[in-house]
Amino acid sequence: MQAPSLRYERRSGYPDRRIAGVDEVGRGCLAGPVVTAAVILPSILGTHPFVSAIRDSKLLSPKKRFELALWIRTWATWSLGRAEVHEIDELNILHATMLAMKRALVGVHADYVLIDGNRLPDGVVGHALVKGDNLSLSIAAASILAKVARDQEMVDLDKYFPNYGFAQHKGYPTKIHQEALERWGISPHHRMSFAPVKKSFLLRGRDHHTGRNAGRGQKL
Repeated sequence: MQAPSLRYERRSGYPDRRIAGVDEVGRGCLAGPVVTAAVILPSILGTHPFVSAIRDSKLLSPKKRFELALWIRTWATWSLGRAEVHEIDELNILHATMLAMKRALVGVHADYVLIDGNRLPDGVVGHALVKGDNLSLSIAAASILAKVARDQEMVDLDKYFPNYGFAQHKGYPTKIHQEALERWGISPHHRMSFAPVKKSFLLRGRDHHTGRNAGRGQKL
């Protein structure tokens, strides 16, 4: 697979204009927020080995993502955004993701935006790139920052709700996660608007839902 490059950034005016790459992590999860990042790469990237190592975060090991995130946070202009579980349930996941992207963009003051996906948030001037994290270096960098930030949040959440296995699956609908939902019911961090979560709530009943802390205690 071809590595992401600055082709789309240069077409949009980089380095004379501030071109931000934006990506999200957590759209398909059953629990936790959707987290976004916006990254404007420095105007002179040089030949630093970290630049050639930047890829879509899904293609990198956790160790490599962490190393690259440190480099990106040091040398690039960046900002994180998020939409909480209650916003996802109220707005739906698409509109919550658009909101989280706009929140990330507030922190970077971009002239033009490249977004991974097929649509731009309302009012944002830029271009949506399908599979943009494989095409654009700044989008790939954003995917790394968003992934590292959200993964760490889910690892931390696992300490308070250990029965769900958040540290392993990060909230995605794995077999282990869905079995935990069937056994323990939902936590305050599950998305009620997602079908497997709603199903668990209906099966377990309202009494089990009242405290929404059934996942505390012994690990699976």
